[in-house]
Amino acid sequence: MSSKLATKKILFISRKAPYGCAMAKECLDALLAASAYEQDLGLLFMGDGVFQLKKEQQPEAGRQKNISATLPVLSMYDIKDIYLQASALAERGLTADDLVIPVKALNNNEICELMGQQDQLLSF
Repeated sequence: MSSKLATKKILFISRKAPYGCAMAKECLDALLAASAYEQDLGLLFMGDGVFQLKKEQQPEAGRQKNISATLPVLSMYDIKDIYLQASALAERGLTADDLVIPVKALNNNEICELMGQQDQLLSF
């Protein structure tokens, strides 16, 4: 019997704006911690969470760390499946050109399908 555990598909869902509460940072911290284990990890930005992807954030004025600076290093942690809710991006007046990293935009039906393919969903 093998001692290696089966790989699980885990989707982290980030729904909060990057500043004003700790949820966005906690999602990224949990995702990076989970990357230490051999799991199939994904990240989905929904609702106000799409603001985390915006280029040229200036949180230093509010004495907070720039969350968007962490996003480009996710690939170094083997986190390559990064998605966003297309309708949330459009509703907030953002386009793919406004984002700090390339992500796959999904419509709501595709999001439901993605969620159904996961072993676990972690929503922040």
